[in-house]
Amino acid sequence: MKKGKHAVVIGASMGGLLAARALADHYQQVTILERDHFPPLGEQRKGVPQGRHAHGLLAQGLRVLEEFFPGLTPDLVAQGAKEGDIIEGGSWYQNGGFHAQFDSGLIGLLLSRPLLEGYVRSRVLALPGVRALEGVSVKGLLHEGGRVKGVRLDEGGHDLEAELVVDACGRGSQAPKWLQAMGFQRPQEELVKIDLGYATRLYKRRPQDFGGKDAFIIGSNAPDPRGGVALYIEGDRWIVTLAGFLGDHPPTDERGFLEFAKSLPVPHIYELIKDAEPLSDLTAYKFPGSQRRRYERLTRFPEGFLVTGDAICSFNPIFGQGMTAAAAEAKLLSECLKTGRENLAPRFFKKAAVLVDSPWNIAVGADLRYPQVQGPRSPMVNFINWYVAKLHVAARQDPAVVLAFQKVANLMAPPPTLLAPNIALRVLWGNLFRRKAQQGSRPAATVQAGD
Repeated sequence: MKKGKHAVVIGASMGGLLAARALADHYQQVTILERDHFPPLGEQRKGVPQGRHAHGLLAQGLRVLEEFFPGLTPDLVAQGAKEGDIIEGGSWYQNGGFHAQFDSGLIGLLLSRPLLEGYVRSRVLALPGVRALEGVSVKGLLHEGGRVKGVRLDEGGHDLEAELVVDACGRGSQAPKWLQAMGFQRPQEELVKIDLGYATRLYKRRPQDFGGKDAFIIGSNAPDPRGGVALYIEGDRWIVTLAGFLGDHPPTDERGFLEFAKSLPVPHIYELIKDAEPLSDLTAYKFPGSQRRRYERLTRFPEGFLVTGDAICSFNPIFGQGMTAAAAEAKLLSECLKTGRENLAPRFFKKAAVLVDSPWNIAVGADLRYPQVQGPRSPMVNFINWYVAKLHVAARQDPAVVLAFQKVANLMAPPPTLLAPNIALRVLWGNLFRRKAQQGSRPAATVQAGD
C-alpha cells in the first residue's frame, strides 16, 4: 500500500514515541510534537514526573520493543540495564508468603524509565522521515467537514497540516474537549479512585543485597494498603519505591520513609535501605485513580484523528502495565494501518478496548479488594479477588501456579487462564494440603514458559 504523506503525534512520552515508530512504516513523514525539551540520554525529563519512580518493563513489552527496535536488549545491557528471568531473578511476596522461584523463561529488563525512554526516543528519531519539534504546545485541531486535517500550535508556532493526528498526551489529553468543539460526543469516562501515593529514593547497590537477586516486590494486601519494591537499575543502583493506597502515603523525610519501610509485612526492604548509601533525594508522586475513556463506544468519530496510550486508559501504576500496554497499542496501530487508513479510528478503538481489558481488569479488580474504593463489585469480581488470594497461597510451593500468574501479570495471557481447570486444581491442592506441601510431601512441579 502506498504510504501516507504526513502524520503528527502529540506527546513524546513512551506512548507517543511508540506510536511514531508504528506510523513511520506507513507515512512518508512523521512529526512528534512535545512541550518539553529533550534531556541527554538517561536523564529525567521534566514532563514525566513519574519517571523518577520504579518502572517495570514486562515480558510482553520487551518482546514488542525488540520487534520495533532489533538489538534493543543488548544495546541497553551495554549501558547498564540487566536482562534476566522475571521469576528466578527476583523475590515476590504476596498475601503472607513468597512465590516459588525457578527458571521460567520469562525474560524482563531492569533499568530506569529515563534510560529506556531516552533510548527509544533516539531510535525513533533516527528513522527516515521522523522529526520532533520541541517546546511547542497544541492548542487545538484543524478540521473541516468532520475530518481532522492537522493541529493548531500555540501563539508562537503555526498550523501544521497532516493526514493523521494521534493524541498521545496521557491522562491530561484534551481530545474529549476537542471532539465536543467539533460537534462530536465526548467519550464515556470511568474513574476508580484509589488515592495512591508513593515515594522513591536511589541507593548504592551492594553485591550481598537480597542474596544477589535483582528485584524484591512486596505487594499490598487488603486491608493493609502498603507495599514496596526495590529494583536493580543501571549504575549499580537500587531504585526503591514505597507506596500506599487510600491516603496512607509514605513520608518524604528520611525517618518517616524508613519507618514506612519497617511497617511492611516483611523487613527485607527496610533491612536493605537502613544502612545503604542514598544516591538521591526522596521524591513523591500521587496517582488519584485508574481512568478509562471509552472511545470504542462512540458511534461517530472524525476521520484523521486517533487517541492512544494513557489518553485512552491509565492504570494503577503499582502493576507496572503502562509501558507494555502502550507498546501493544503501537503494534496494534501498525496492524490496523496494514489493512488501510479508512475508518482507522473505529477499527483501532474496537481492538484496543479488547487489548486494554486485561490490564484494566487486573488493576481495577485488585483495587476493589479495599472496601473504601468505590466501584461496581459484581459477584464475579468478589469471587476473583477471593480466588487470587488463594492462588497466592498455592504459588508459595507450585511453580505452575506462579508461571500462570506471571503470564497474566506480564500481559502474555488473559486473566481467565488463571481459572483453567489445571490451574484451579493446583490452587485447590495448594490450599487444602499446604501444610503437607510445606513439609515437602509433594514435590514441586517442573514447568517451562511454554507449558
